[in-house]
Formats: sequence, structure tokens, C-alpha cells
Amino acid sequence: MSQVLDIERCDLNIKSNSSSHHTEPYGEERLIVRRGQPFVITLHLKPGSKDFNLSDTSFSLIVETGPLPRKESDTKVTLNLRDSTVDGEWSTSAIKDPSGNTVSVSINSSPNSPIGVHSLTLDQKGQRTSLGQFTLLFNAWCSRDAVYMRSETKKQEYVLAQNGQIYRGTHKRIKGLPWNFGQFEAGILDICLKILDENPKFVSDADKDVSARRNPIYVTRVLSAMINSNDDRGVLVGNWGEITSGVHPGTWIGSGDILHQWAESGPVSYGQCWVFAAVACTVSRALGIPCRVVTNFGSAHDSDANLLIENLYDEDGERISGGDSIWNFHVWVDSWMTRPDLDSKYDGWQASDPTPQETSGGVFCCGPASLKAIKEGQLTNKYDAPFIFAEVNADVVDLVRLSNGEIVEFSGSTKSVGRFISTKAVGSDDRKDITYHYKYPEGSKEERQVYEKAQHHNKLQQRGEEPGLHLKIKLSDNMTVGSDFEVHAVVTNNHMEARICTVLFFAKAVGYNGKLGESCGFTSDKVEVPSGEVKRLPLKLQYDSYGSVITSDRLIQLTAITIDKQTIDYNKTEKTIVLDEPEIDIKLVGEATVKQPMMAELTLLNPLPEPLKDCSFTVEGVGLTHGKPITEKIGAVGQKEEAKVRVEFSPTSVGPSVLLVNFDSDKLKNIKSFINVDVKE
Repeated sequence: MSQVLDIERCDLNIKSNSSSHHTEPYGEERLIVRRGQPFVITLHLKPGSKDFNLSDTSFSLIVETGPLPRKESDTKVTLNLRDSTVDGEWSTSAIKDPSGNTVSVSINSSPNSPIGVHSLTLDQKGQRTSLGQFTLLFNAWCSRDAVYMRSETKKQEYVLAQNGQIYRGTHKRIKGLPWNFGQFEAGILDICLKILDENPKFVSDADKDVSARRNPIYVTRVLSAMINSNDDRGVLVGNWGEITSGVHPGTWIGSGDILHQWAESGPVSYGQCWVFAAVACTVSRALGIPCRVVTNFGSAHDSDANLLIENLYDEDGERISGGDSIWNFHVWVDSWMTRPDLDSKYDGWQASDPTPQETSGGVFCCGPASLKAIKEGQLTNKYDAPFIFAEVNADVVDLVRLSNGEIVEFSGSTKSVGRFISTKAVGSDDRKDITYHYKYPEGSKEERQVYEKAQHHNKLQQRGEEPGLHLKIKLSDNMTVGSDFEVHAVVTNNHMEARICTVLFFAKAVGYNGKLGESCGFTSDKVEVPSGEVKRLPLKLQYDSYGSVITSDRLIQLTAITIDKQTIDYNKTEKTIVLDEPEIDIKLVGEATVKQPMMAELTLLNPLPEPLKDCSFTVEGVGLTHGKPITEKIGAVGQKEEAKVRVEFSPTSVGPSVLLVNFDSDKLKNIKSFINVDVKE
């Protein structure tokens, strides 16, 4: 006759299990483990329990997840006692302590289990005892898991790192934006699981959705839709226009505040591409999916899916609006996983984009698409490969519509899209260029073959320098916000004879997504350029003109056009400049000691020829500011005067961290910096 264990309590051994499962940063409030790897719990028997032998004891464990656990959906598993656990499947074994007072139970989960909160129940001949709950995550340390990553340093970066860099600006002026991902901050994992529970697929069929959470491809696609709020009560509301309410996208310096706000009151206003991507990275890492934030400079938005960006102008050089556009930069995420739905050669990094641009399957989401498929032009592979291929590899054609209705091609480029694709380097704050992951070198034999495979028949012929007028824009060395400076349109005549043309030189404010704002400078002249010579047309950009029209991105788009109506010869070139911003000087006052107050002294020189109003500094750091930003308002700061403040904070965690700093005012917004902080005991 089998014996029944008389259990007093169950110890989930949170500390030791967390250590072996790389989940220590989540804290010790509950058991969080990674799938495909054993964990051990201890059953403490009541005093006076009679001696027993495990061989005479019959019990099983029931593991359940989701609101409708079913064996058929692999959301309910019954584990019978074995001599030892078995790799690759759910199994359990037990060992009796020599004292006879405790039983150690080892539980191995399947590396293909659905992630999420699981309940654990002991069943002894129908007598059931709840042993508690545990949260199961993807496991980059398990070779059988779809997200397995061989390199330990990469796992440290793409799963465990809570700070990072997001790159913005232009391909010639790339600047890193420090960001707090904070995936291990208190409450964040629960919010990430709540995002999965609020997605429309869960609402319509909870059983199917929870079962599908075994698959990182499925989870990543759900996150791509749920980080934006276009089709659902997703996390962020996008706004690329004038912002008069909510939080400006440039103000955010971490994901935690956004996720907490969403959990408390629904969609958060506002986000733009780097914010969408950063939050997606936080959620992916929290769930155990290796993830990196990627920036593409010169990012094409191909609205008609012809792999060609067509810019149409009238005879006066004014742009005729169309669906295609090129963003100065665009940010998305790459996630690491296998692709059993495709072929093993497409395993590895997969691009997905939570910024709402175009619909996929009727929903605003994008990806995951294999980087190897994108590089090789395999555009029939799931998901959304043509759109991402165009973002990094579309060709650009400039067209002019003549007064008689005829459309003439006058310029183009095969190289302006998909430049300096960037992500943070592993183990350092350096920028790593990963363009080679997405495309072959421009002009190489392999690139030609890929374009043919992608049916890119409109590729412009590669050519060397041709006869004609050549046009470029020359910048000045000092372009700091608040200063006046000159830029030049430079016309070179490679014809055999002199040419007379009209040069138009425009300057307009522009957002990072390519949306043009108001004009801040214009000049024109009719010039004669002798054969083989160069003419320069200066355009002075004054703060009085650009200061009130530029966005917080501090971008100005310069456009130069030459028009020779005699020969119907048009040339155009564009260059987007990012104005240099003042630096924030950060000095730490006092020792960085856990639970002891210290100060950060923050100083910024106002470079503008006018006062700043509503000035404030905001600081935030994982383990430094109790998970919340600290804001100090200082009012007005005169022209060329210093904004200065001291901010007090008390570190809560020992070890290295990063204090992020943001300066904001009415005319100078979202100036950011950071300093490393090593907190001692």
C-alpha cells in the first residue's frame, strides 16, 4: 500500500533556483525560472510523520498555466515521479533527506513550454495540495530552447543588460541616447505578462493564445502589435505632429515609467520610433528573448511596395506630396531565435518593428523577419520581409513634372537608403555598425544578385561620374543651436562648355521621420559656371529664423536644386543637419553608498541669445532613484547663463549603474547625458 506524504510546507528555494536560472535580478519575492532547465523545491514534512520510502510513495505533480489549462494545448502537464529528470521534456524526481524530515523534488520543464505564470499542485490519490506558483521564461542558456544563444557575453548584453544606447541623428552625425530598459525593476515582469494577456488574440481565444506562447516568433509578433495602440489598448500612442499634451517622446529616458503608466491607466502619450523600440526591447528581455535596439539611417518608407522611393517635384522645385518617404533615422528591434517555420539557415536575428507604419494581416505590426532572408532578398518569407527590405535597400528616384504634364527623371541614388545600421556593441557603450547583417556592400556582385532576386527591376544603372552639372552642399564647422552660420550650395560644371542655371537653395525644419516643417532660410541666384569650374551660393542660417521652427530633434533639411530650362537639366541634392546641443556637466558629490544620500551637481550653459523658461533637470537610474525619475525645476535662465542644480538621491542596490540626466525648457528640450555610478556597500 502506497504512503501519503504529510506536508507541513513547501519551500520553493527561490534564492538557489534564481542563481542557477540567471533570474536573480528579478528579486526574491517569487520563483522565476527559465524553461528547459531543472529547478528544485523542498517539501517539509510535519513533525511525527512516520517513516516512508519514496518507492512506496505515489504522488504526481500537476503544472498548469492560463485560464483554461488543457493537456491538448500543453497548458496542463501531469508529472509522475521518475528516478531522474529527463532533458527536453517535463519530468520530475525526488530524493529523501537522510533525516527523513524533507523531500527534495527536482522539476524539469520542457524547452518548448508556454511562458508565463504556472501553478504547481501535488496530487496524492486525488488529494491535492497547492505548492505555489512559478513564472517560466524563455531560456537563452538552454541549447534546446528556440532562443538559445551560445555566447555568454552576448547573453549578458541582450538578455541581462538593463542599460543601453539608442542611436539617432543623421548618418554623418550619429549620437547615442542612453536608455534605461529596466526589465528587472519591480513590477515590470508582471506588466509584460499583462501586455500578453491584453492582446486581442488572447481575448478572442485564450486557450490558443496561451498555448502559442511557447513560440518566440508568435510572442514577438504580438509584442510588435501591442507596443503601439493603433489596433488595441497597446502601450504607446504615436505622435509625429505638434504635441500640446501628454509627454513629448524626447522626454522619456527609460521604459519603466511608460510601462507603469500603461498598467495603471492604459495607452501612454506619446511615443516615436525609438521609444516604441526601447519598450519592445525591455519587454522582450524581461520575457527572456535576446533583443537589441537597431537604428537605420536613411530609412525608406515604401508605401506602395515597389522597392522604389519616388520623389516628385514641380518645375519650381516644390515637392509634390506622395506616400513614399525617407526618414532621417528609424529605430526597431532585432530578436534572436530559430525559424522552424522557414529553414534553419534563417535562424538568428529577426527584425520586428513596433512603430505603427503599415498594417500586416490587418494589424499595425511588422515582423519578425529574418535578417538573413532580408540580406538574400528572400521576400516571400514571413513576416513582412518586403517592407523591411525596402527600409534598408530601396532605390531613390527624383522626378520633375513639367508644365506640359511630362514627368522627367532628373536624379536618383542607390546608396542613400540603409546607411550605418547601428546598435550598441556587446559589453561597451560603443556603436557597432551591423549594416552587413542586412545587406551586401553597395555595388558588389552579391548586391546585384540580391536585387534581381527581389525583382528590383527599377534599379538605376551603376555609373561613374558623368558629364553635366554636379551639385553638393557644404556645411560649416560650427553649427551649435543658438548660433548663426553659413552653408553653401556648390555647383561643379563638368560639361565641355559654360552653363547658365538657376540655383534654388532651401532650408526647412524637419522631424526625424522626414516630415518637413516651416522654412528657415531661402536664397536663389542665376549663375554662369564656366567649364570645369565651381560656383558657391551661400545661405546664412540665423537663430532668429530657425529657432522658433525647429523641433526638439534640432534637425534642418537643406535642399539645393539647379534648373537649366534651356536644356531641361535639373539637379537636386539634400542634406539634413543636426545642430549641436550644449553639454550637461555632471559631478557626483559624496560617496555612492547603498541606502546613503548623495548628490549630483548638474550644470548646463544656455547657448541661446535669449532666456530659457520653465527649466528643469530630471534624473533616473536603475537602483539609484527607487524606479522613478526625480525632477528639479529651476525656472528661468538668462542668455549665456548657466542652469545649475543639485539633485539628491539614495542608491538602493550595490554595483555598477548609470544615472541618466535630461534637461528641459521652453526653447531647449530633451538635452541628455549620463554618468556611470559604482555603488558600494
